[in-house]
Amino acid sequence: MGSPMAGLLADAGYRLVVADASPTALQRFAERVQCEQPGALRMLGEQCQVAITMLPDGHAVRQVLLDEDGFARALQPDAVVIDMSSSSPVGTRELATDLSKRQIHLVDAPVSGGVRRAIDGTLAIMAGGDGEVIESVRGILEVMGTVHLTGVQGSGHAMKALNNYLSAGTLTLTAEAILAGTRFGLDAKTMLDILNVSTGRSNTTEYKYPTFILSRGFDSGFATGLMAKDLRLALDVAASGGSPSAMLRALSKLWDAAEQRLGPQADHTEVVKYLESLLEEPT
Repeated sequence: MGSPMAGLLADAGYRLVVADASPTALQRFAERVQCEQPGALRMLGEQCQVAITMLPDGHAVRQVLLDEDGFARALQPDAVVIDMSSSSPVGTRELATDLSKRQIHLVDAPVSGGVRRAIDGTLAIMAGGDGEVIESVRGILEVMGTVHLTGVQGSGHAMKALNNYLSAGTLTLTAEAILAGTRFGLDAKTMLDILNVSTGRSNTTEYKYPTFILSRGFDSGFATGLMAKDLRLALDVAASGGSPSAMLRALSKLWDAAEQRLGPQADHTEVVKYLESLLEEPT
């Protein structure tokens, strides 16, 4: 996700200073996009007034910002960090407090839309935090997608976790329905055609299932481990307000089991393989 998003910023004329844990990924990006590569994370902070993180989780974000060689230690006062990762809303609030002690602003701005919309620059961007700070970086964000203001600090990450709860739910429910239908004798494509003109229609029936599952490509670009993590974050959001979460708890348990069976790096659409494997187990 980060690579096409950064590429759009370069195309829009922004000067990029980039870093990645993978030297191979960084080199591949630098071969096609003009950018600078600092020798250390701290040097990134010395050269930037706005820093964007796109990492697997909030722990990684905190590490690259505030570890001994973290780049937040070199950012100047009034610099802005935009965390576009899927991070813990509670952890985001704690991080915002820690950064504010250094006079650094934090915007949580996770995204939805997958790799395809990251390439197109049509991501849905859920921005939480101080309104004036968000407005100061709106031009940067709008290069990558449409900005939706969610409210207080951490609300963007809360919204992303809840969105992915619904996304995981519709994918799982659709997969179970298709498996049930095909075992009864229905054709999977026929089922999708009917669902897409009926009340069962969703992004899964319209896009994910025909594109990544019927083709058996399983290459959406979003990992099972990340979806399982986002469901755990959604549980945290529900628990923080004491809201009902019976369905969420059941779904999270299923995805934790799928992650264990498939491995965290498996594409999240491979949850279908996990459900298929359950058909083979003795009852």
